[in-house]
Amino acid sequence: MRVLENRTEDMAPNAVTILLGITLALAPWYLGLGYETAAARNAFACGGAITFIAVLALGVTYEWEEYLNLALGLWVTMAPWALGFEELRSAMGVHVIVGLAVTIMAGAELRKLYGPRTQSM
Repeated sequence: MRVLENRTEDMAPNAVTILLGITLALAPWYLGLGYETAAARNAFACGGAITFIAVLALGVTYEWEEYLNLALGLWVTMAPWALGFEELRSAMGVHVIVGLAVTIMAGAELRKLYGPRTQSM
């Protein structure tokens, strides 16, 4: 299992991912969605999970955390079509934008984990 000990500057991607997760979790309120809709339930669940995983990764980043956020980001991106709420343009937009951003952030973290290792002298 690959691990990345985060320095202060390495915490920025996880901090951005936390903000993205919170944005998604709060989307039903600021978009005025009904709480019983698929868009709202997906936003609550996935936004909370993304936020929780990113908080765990603040100090030490494990590969499983980034793979899980990568999968969540991909799911959130395609959820409007998979769950049938693509006609709700605002909900679809938030899901696609946040999902792509989480996917990119997780991909960047995985690249750091699997990229060439530099040795300090």
